[in-house]
Amino acid sequence: NIQLLVSVLPVLILNMVLVAGLHSITTVSEVSVKAGGSISIPCLYDSKYTHHVKYLCRGHKWVTCSYTVKTDEAGSSQRFSISDDKDQRIFTVTINNLTDDDSHYWCIVEIKDGSDVGKYFRLSVTRGSPLLYVDHQEMTGFNGDDVTISCYHSISGEGGWCRLGGSCVMESSGSIDGTTVIINVNVPGAFTVTMRGLRTESSGWYFCVKGDLQMPVHLTVNEKQERPSTSGYQTTHDILLINICHLRVDGIGQVLSSAWFHPDMTLGIQAKEFNLCFIRPENLVSHALRVLQVHLGCHVPFTGLIGGVLQR
Repeated sequence: NIQLLVSVLPVLILNMVLVAGLHSITTVSEVSVKAGGSISIPCLYDSKYTHHVKYLCRGHKWVTCSYTVKTDEAGSSQRFSISDDKDQRIFTVTINNLTDDDSHYWCIVEIKDGSDVGKYFRLSVTRGSPLLYVDHQEMTGFNGDDVTISCYHSISGEGGWCRLGGSCVMESSGSIDGTTVIINVNVPGAFTVTMRGLRTESSGWYFCVKGDLQMPVHLTVNEKQERPSTSGYQTTHDILLINICHLRVDGIGQVLSSAWFHPDMTLGIQAKEFNLCFIRPENLVSHALRVLQVHLGCHVPFTGLIGGVLQR
């Protein structure tokens, strides 16, 4: 009996240390995924672990799991990848080409001169559509705007929307960190989550909830880019490369650009390099000075020195 106690004591102590560290890491508990697909799982950690190594461990039991990818190892495999956002205190693991064996994993923070801390999550792999899923795990919005996420499900149970490590909205309306959340459950087999009045602080990881399942969604909120004022029709654009090709006798040219501008707008283009081809002598306003005059597709005339900066 004494020998048995001695043999299991290290395991008991290790499990006690692990349980004590569970509150230091927060993640989802169970996610439904499709075989052959991929999934990204966020793991929120305590600020004291900001500069620690993080890794993903595969296996049902803590003492027997094997690590698959670590933040201190360069590169990533075709199957596993990991990234650490120290500002958000979240490291994200991505598992590709999911199989039936991808069921049990641990998010773990490495502790030097001590026992690592981790949190378990389970993947429920299906051959058909997942029991709870979204169109895209990555969503983008703009400051002050709204964003809507559709959470599709084929199971019963209470539904809602939560922020990782934060609060949840489980009713038709509520708020998370000052952002209004509206949940619409009128569509069979799905509910939509609308976040209104996004702020930069709204960026982060959230997840749909349905019954015992969760589906993580990452939201990035960007600042709105103000449109150039049309007062005076003046604007300047920095372009790395301009190609001016197929100039005809009438001086009409083409510039590779995806933008169109008002015909009365003064458009200054600063380019590090631009390439000219098929230049006819009649297109040169001044042969001595090598000055070229062209018209863009938006019919804004330009005159400039070849090899210099185009100016109107």
